[in-house]
Amino acid sequence: MFDILEADIVVMQETKIQRKDLQDDMVLVPGWDCHFSLPKHKKGYSGVVIYTRQSVCAPIRAEEGITGILCPPSSSTSYSELPEDQQIGGYPSYGQLASSTIDATTLDSEGRCVILEFPAFVLMGVYSPANRDQTRDDFRLGFLDVLDARVRNLVDQGKRVVLTGDLNISREELDTANAEESMRKNGLSGEEYASTPARRLFNQLLVGGKVFGESDEGRERPLLWDICRGFHPTRKGMFTCWEQKINARPGNYGARIDYVLCSEDMKDWFCDSNIQEGLLGSDHCPVYAVLKDKISLNGQEVDVRDVMNPVGMFKDGKRLRECSMKDLQPLSGKLIPEFDRRRNIKDMFSRKPSLPAAQSTESSTMLKGSPTNVVEQPSSMLEAADERRVASSLVPAQALPPQSSPNPALPVAPASPASSTNNKRSHGETSISRPLKRSKSVSTSAQTTTTGKGQQSLKGFFKPKTPAASSTIGNGNGDMVQVSGSLENGSSQPADQAPEPTKSNVINGTPQSPTTPKALTQASNGTFEQEKHINSPTGSPTTTRKPTFQDQEDVHDPVVSKESWSKLFTKPAAPRCESHNEPCISMLTKKSGFNCGRSFWMCARPVGPTGTKERNTQWRCQTFIWCSDWNGALLEG
Repeated sequence: MFDILEADIVVMQETKIQRKDLQDDMVLVPGWDCHFSLPKHKKGYSGVVIYTRQSVCAPIRAEEGITGILCPPSSSTSYSELPEDQQIGGYPSYGQLASSTIDATTLDSEGRCVILEFPAFVLMGVYSPANRDQTRDDFRLGFLDVLDARVRNLVDQGKRVVLTGDLNISREELDTANAEESMRKNGLSGEEYASTPARRLFNQLLVGGKVFGESDEGRERPLLWDICRGFHPTRKGMFTCWEQKINARPGNYGARIDYVLCSEDMKDWFCDSNIQEGLLGSDHCPVYAVLKDKISLNGQEVDVRDVMNPVGMFKDGKRLRECSMKDLQPLSGKLIPEFDRRRNIKDMFSRKPSLPAAQSTESSTMLKGSPTNVVEQPSSMLEAADERRVASSLVPAQALPPQSSPNPALPVAPASPASSTNNKRSHGETSISRPLKRSKSVSTSAQTTTTGKGQQSLKGFFKPKTPAASSTIGNGNGDMVQVSGSLENGSSQPADQAPEPTKSNVINGTPQSPTTPKALTQASNGTFEQEKHINSPTGSPTTTRKPTFQDQEDVHDPVVSKESWSKLFTKPAAPRCESHNEPCISMLTKKSGFNCGRSFWMCARPVGPTGTKERNTQWRCQTFIWCSDWNGALLEG
């Protein structure tokens, strides 16, 4: 993923994981450091992470949260109470926190902010609360209010700020496709739309933000520059988020709510900024900004790498020393106890450890280049292991001898052909003989008197049974033999098996052909019966009769049964939309009201740029059918 993005700093929001969900491929990424802020209580909710490429940049401080009330890992001291040389600074004052109705602990409990400090600037990765319903308005406005205070405090301390992330606010009408619809639905004018609380607060922070009337107290001076809009000031449709429920992305019916903002005196540091709307995988698309290789800092031109790393790591863009464990911040994911002092599995195979000479020459079957010696087992050992597996499946556990697992770290020399044929095991090993397979009963009478095995599958439940008539005769040797007649092919064995000269089909020592002459006789009820004549030792023929159709009146037709079950479980055919004559899709009404929970059919195409249903266009048409009013099976019939 990082190779595709081609970035040196990657900020992700809405990770929706907890600490127990972290895995090696999330934390131990080769060449990258990471800093997480995860929700403390809610599962699968919120979350922010910042990845930094260690070959290019390394932060000098790292924190999570916007209030400074949280504590670093393995510490009981909050960030705001640490010594000044360990603080990032800019923490909101008690007066600034008092303006919010939500306490500081609650604001930072959802994992919505990670802050990294570099010598050049302070980077803030933020996931702002969305405008879902009125129950979250106080939390949303409280978060934005404290975020605004933290940014202004950092700037007042003389630090540059880069604010990036999903802020869940569209700046103005140009940044959303449903601005007109929203104003018409809520009865708002353009001024009222731009003056909604969250949008007004955000615009007061931006240079060139649309603010009507006088600015609020303490927010008179705009501080941050919208980098992407600065490179594309009049571009329309530059959206970064689309609603997935209505499949709005193909028609570009979305909004721009993801930003990369910077202090105004930094705007000349960037050479490019844009969105990557073609990069799929989420309902958002990435936004990027590119720093120049040389930047102007305090009136001097310096290499950007010199001010993106701790002092002494780079000079004039050339690395002087490598990153070490001492350069990691306490918030680093690599210092989480579950991942500390561990390596990624890819790194484990990247270096080949040198082996002792005696060990490398003793065995020719050892696989080198791995941290643990892997030994290829000879075929005799594999056979023995297979025998033990077979034995364990047939013999009770109490009867199995204890097995000792071979040590893969010890090299094993391959046995020579002569020794392998004579001595496959050492004298000290306990030999396990191959258990005998469970054989069928050898009793002839038990085999010949069995008429069936019962229902073997679900198919046999629906298939009518055809009993075969049988008779017991003698074979001249004093043994009684049962002779069964088949109703289909005249054979006593299944059709897929060839008849064998056993006692069941040998009469008077002569094998009988399965194609014994048959005769059709007309019964008194007008139906035809099938007869099979077999000469008995006494000379009297034995006749078997096929049951008539009247004997099978209580048997259900398998074809009819199959069709009935198919109609019962088959979904009704989807209706076709009016404009495109294409199958519709089924949706569920979730809006509270009388129709909540009802399903309906609608056009499967995405909505167009207008966000409304259209006629005779390539976008979603106006087809709407309640599922309860549609009988696809009746129409299909």
